[in-house]
Amino acid sequence: MVENTSEVRIDDLIAAQKAFFKSGRTLDIGFRREMLSRFKKGLSKWEKPLCDALWHDLHKSYEEAYMTEIGLIYGEIEDALRHIRSWTRRRRVSSSLSVLPSSGHIVREPLGCTLIVSPWNYPVQLLLSPLMGALAAGCTAILKPSPYVPEVSAVLGKFVADTFPEGLVAVVQGNREVNSLLFSRRFDLVFFTGSPSLAKVLMAAQAKYVTPMVLELGGKSPCIVDRDADIDIAARRIVWGKCLNGGQTCIAPDYLFLHEDIKGPFIKAFREELGRLYEGGTKDSSHYVHIVRDDAFDRLVGYLSDGDVIAGGRCNREIRWIEPTLLDNVAPDSPVMTDEIFGPIFPIMTFRDRREVVDFVTSREKPLAFYYFGKKEDAWDIIGSTSSGGACINDTIMHVANNRMPFGGVGNSGMGSYHGKRSFLSFSHERSVLSSPTWIDLKFRYMPYRLFRIVKKMM
Repeated sequence: MVENTSEVRIDDLIAAQKAFFKSGRTLDIGFRREMLSRFKKGLSKWEKPLCDALWHDLHKSYEEAYMTEIGLIYGEIEDALRHIRSWTRRRRVSSSLSVLPSSGHIVREPLGCTLIVSPWNYPVQLLLSPLMGALAAGCTAILKPSPYVPEVSAVLGKFVADTFPEGLVAVVQGNREVNSLLFSRRFDLVFFTGSPSLAKVLMAAQAKYVTPMVLELGGKSPCIVDRDADIDIAARRIVWGKCLNGGQTCIAPDYLFLHEDIKGPFIKAFREELGRLYEGGTKDSSHYVHIVRDDAFDRLVGYLSDGDVIAGGRCNREIRWIEPTLLDNVAPDSPVMTDEIFGPIFPIMTFRDRREVVDFVTSREKPLAFYYFGKKEDAWDIIGSTSSGGACINDTIMHVANNRMPFGGVGNSGMGSYHGKRSFLSFSHERSVLSSPTWIDLKFRYMPYRLFRIVKKMM
């Protein structure tokens, strides 16, 4: 059980971070590089305790913990260390005719004291990956991990206290009461990963401060398998994407749209690939993450009555294990097709024409991810007719691993983006600076606007 950080302690930390930022120390690029290097060394020191905690709270193996959490953070830090000088360099831009002979520059400056709130499903990556952006940009950061993974959150608190001065980075622990306290305080940026419902609470609380935000939310990400898809490859990559983290991934394929001509072969391939990935089954596998809480387990089991179980379906509440499950004959308005599933349950729908898929997807909230298996030209056609935070053609999940592409949502699935340079930019303000010479002062810009016809043509 995580103990709530007191209101007095929260206010003291925010005041200390605002004072630290005001001191100007974070403006120095050498200081930022030092903190990023310390971040990397600290992560190496605390890697094993973090992975042990992930196993304790989520039954997440070291291999999966490293691939989906720790390793991604190392990559983000190393990318920032390589490029921070170019990211922070003052940039000159060309001037339009109307402002000549003045010159224009863009200066990237830190926003200030920031708040980063992370969920429980990838509790290390989703807290520390944004932190890279904050440190590279020169911001301070209050970190709020999830209370639903108490062991991980406790280790994260120790890691941060051991690695950074609390005037720069500090962890605040607790439940939704602590969230409410944090949401009521003024920050220069809030970076939030979680549910759309809690994001709305955050936005309402921060509206009085007009606080900029990055919101990484979720939604029902469709996975389409067309008649021309490589069935075996599609099944393997979809099984992997759905089973990763026990299906508790914001960009997990949420529901299947199968072309009716390949429905039977795909279901057969799905079962076979599941057996290959988990030769002894998922129940006792060290590479299969269990459901985080009893109430989440009960919610997921409730979805099994929304259709016909044609694969999987077994479960054990004592260890919060649910077998990867295919559900057929689901109604479009059933809970399993309207709620974000966030678990290893796969409802199936079929289509004859891709227009049916487009109409269905565009009639609902914009998803965080979109997956299509089939010919590339058909993929680009359907991607061009829909909208999502990100997408993969003939793959799942992997777009999140390329830190040269922005990762983020759209509409109900979020706003803003991060990863790599985009993380740095999310915590920065791009300040426009115009520098005008004094050796010349063109009179036509002043009242009474002589030569206006010439000025009008220049604009």
